[in-house]
Amino acid sequence: MKVSDALFYRLAADLKISVAFCTRLPLSHSTPVEGKDVGRASWALPIVGAIIGGVGAIVYWIAFRLGLHATLAAALALAATLIATGCLHEDGLADTSDGFGGGKDIGQKLEIMRDSRIGTYGVCALTISLILSWDAVAAIVDPLAVTMALIAAHASARAALPMFMGCVPQARSDGLSARAGQPPPATIAGATLLGIVLLTLALGPIGAVVGVLLLASADTLLGWLSLRQIGGQTGDVIGAVEQVNETVILLACAALLKA
Repeated sequence: MKVSDALFYRLAADLKISVAFCTRLPLSHSTPVEGKDVGRASWALPIVGAIIGGVGAIVYWIAFRLGLHATLAAALALAATLIATGCLHEDGLADTSDGFGGGKDIGQKLEIMRDSRIGTYGVCALTISLILSWDAVAAIVDPLAVTMALIAAHASARAALPMFMGCVPQARSDGLSARAGQPPPATIAGATLLGIVLLTLALGPIGAVVGVLLLASADTLLGWLSLRQIGGQTGDVIGAVEQVNETVILLACAALLKA
């Protein structure tokens, strides 16, 4: 097998791993996916994010063309993205909010984050996140602009995750984040580059700069908070980071792209 062929199959396998991990799309995998595979394949997260954003955009286009108001079309678009991902990152946001808000010490916070039940902090965090995202999409109105916003938000929100995983240490020795490990430098660089390219295509150079600055600020703040609260990051924290990133970019898109 040629080196170029081997590289192609490796990249294709990484993309398949990322799609299988982040979505509920019907894909099969010939071998079990291990945590280290997810870490290595995380360069493809922006591509998966673009796919998820595209799913939401298609639903928005259909609803809008059927004459539904932008607020209803936006709600349906967000529902489509939730179904496509199985609420993977929303679960992380809820667990992180419950743990950070309800625990008295690091051990209790981590224990709460393992609990599958949702508490008051989690409900409030999810409610605020969904309302902000819904209102941002509805404010944009134009289907083409909504498409750009959804793709940019979902892609760039996930593009920042490998960098966060590489910069913030793990809070415990077990769990998804610990199994995935620290992404290789090439993976971090690839995800970051893809995220910047997709942001630029959606928002233009100036909008991309604004988006990158917002993501860097949000992730720095969340990294600092995670270190103070539990001494590092976990899989739930990574999910919370994605949700905050996604909401921040959608709000920025609403300011830059709305009719």
